[in-house]
Amino acid sequence: MISIYKFLSLYEPLIYIVLAIGGMFAFRWLWNSWNEWQTAIYTLEREFSARRLGQSAAISSLLVIFFCAEFVTASFIIPGLPAEYFIITPTLNLLVTPVGTLSAEQLTQYAVLPQAVNSNTAGCAPDQLIITSPKAGQEISGAIEIIGTVNIANFGFYKYEVASQGSDIWATISAGREIVVNNIIGRWDTSALTPGDYQLRIVATDNKGQLIPPCTIPIRIAPR
Repeated sequence: MISIYKFLSLYEPLIYIVLAIGGMFAFRWLWNSWNEWQTAIYTLEREFSARRLGQSAAISSLLVIFFCAEFVTASFIIPGLPAEYFIITPTLNLLVTPVGTLSAEQLTQYAVLPQAVNSNTAGCAPDQLIITSPKAGQEISGAIEIIGTVNIANFGFYKYEVASQGSDIWATISAGREIVVNNIIGRWDTSALTPGDYQLRIVATDNKGQLIPPCTIPIRIAPR
């Protein structure tokens, strides 16, 4: 069912266009069938006209029902669904299990060898998409609150993700469907992660399903 909702949300404009074109032909057929039925003189002719009128009325009604169903689903049902249903990347529960994308060698390296903390950020835009806490390059531990702003045009939903430093394999921590302005974006329990350097990012999507360039900051998980 969720896949149907995703399809209806992603292709909403195209569905309306197809229904509008189909409606034009259906209602034209209905109008012509009505005129034929009105002007029919002979019994057999009226029967054929009535049959065509019934068929055109049924198709026209079906298109109206499809249009109403798409409108109600896209305008009322889909916005009320949890944001997790629309997350595109595979999700991992980082609150319970460790990240499985790190090799044993990487885990040993993070646990034993100190590394320089990078304070560079990427894709962050003040007042639109930014993480203000934790700071870039900050060392964190335990349960934290991620604070910042997610306020893009035509906002759809957002998610926040983590990956080991230098990796492009991201694990989704959680998501949200409300605009956030200089407030709590979400909470994260980092205690399940092996100490070391990671990347934290916020990914926002507009209401047409288009991804906005994410805001990414480096962080370090402190040894427990």
